[in-house]
Amino acid sequence: MNETVSMSIDIKRRLGDFSLDVMFSSDGGLTAFFGRSGSGKTSLVNLIAGLDTPDTGTIEVNGMTLFSAQRGINIPIEKRRLGYVYQDSRLFPHLNVRQNLNYGARFAPPVKSRHDFDDIVRLLGLVPLLNRQPSTLSGGEKQRVAIGRALLAQPRLLLMDEPLASVDARHKEEILSFIENLRDQLAIPIVYVSHAMEEVIRLADTLVILNNGTAVASGRVEDLMSRLDLRPLTGRYEAGAVLNATLKGHDDTYHLSELEFSNKSLWVPRLNVGIGAALRVRVRARDVSLGLVRPEKTSLLNIFEGTVMEIAESQGAQVEILINIGVPLMVRITRKSLVELNLKVGAAVFAMIKAAAIDRHSMGIAAQKKREL
Repeated sequence: MNETVSMSIDIKRRLGDFSLDVMFSSDGGLTAFFGRSGSGKTSLVNLIAGLDTPDTGTIEVNGMTLFSAQRGINIPIEKRRLGYVYQDSRLFPHLNVRQNLNYGARFAPPVKSRHDFDDIVRLLGLVPLLNRQPSTLSGGEKQRVAIGRALLAQPRLLLMDEPLASVDARHKEEILSFIENLRDQLAIPIVYVSHAMEEVIRLADTLVILNNGTAVASGRVEDLMSRLDLRPLTGRYEAGAVLNATLKGHDDTYHLSELEFSNKSLWVPRLNVGIGAALRVRVRARDVSLGLVRPEKTSLLNIFEGTVMEIAESQGAQVEILINIGVPLMVRITRKSLVELNLKVGAAVFAMIKAAAIDRHSMGIAAQKKREL
């Protein structure tokens, strides 16, 4: 059994007119740094990597102190054993894929790895690419090679700074699936930087929300996405709840899949995953409707009885409401509907979700217990 890898950050850094002041901890898995451009995501990653130095504070990974201003510790970059995957792959153009991968292995410590060259190549689907030059690869293929090169250095932490930024939409799904595999099959914690909430929800175990250089919130993705006060930072248009569910079965007649959460069923378009698979599902607030009575003779397949938990203050046309249906569910309706339905905290309601609104991009494989290759 692999021990849980932890990360603890408590640092301050002045960068011209910009100040970074971040404190959070994470118990391994994939930790996502999310925020708008200029929020400090890349600056924070560079401090962890050792490319820049904090003014004060500490950085610890897996019990090892990489930096401590008070104790005078600042481990050099080459001794931190951190893999870094950039927005662009930065492969060596004069080396083929195999040679690029082996370059990463040169920096591995002289101890037997739990995952060797063949394991990484298999995990990332690189076997057909080994003899090709970087110039012949797609953006997605280049990023897979860059990830493999970083992993073969046997890092204690893998840093990924917007790895899908230069990948076209057609290959993003492919890379996301590979990162899910990395998260679940390797006992290596990952820091994943993104401003795309759909990537964060699909991949992250822990979410750190940055704004103007400060970590304004950190914790489980499911918990933070249910907080109405974080809507201005998580993105109001895409706001919604995140549910942990299990695939219960398929209806092949109508090409649907049944998911189970909190002893309830959620119908979605058919998924190509096995029975019993653990899934993380995003239900956007804009895809949920409310009623005071259970509707009859409706096209809606998903109807849940619930109670109003919280109503966000709003003077605009729309308002967000948090409903308890066994788990928190965020709903967006017009303020006119709020008044006409006379909704108050504690009111009984029925929440309705269109099955067709929950597509493959709204869900991911839930994080599994890490295991050695």
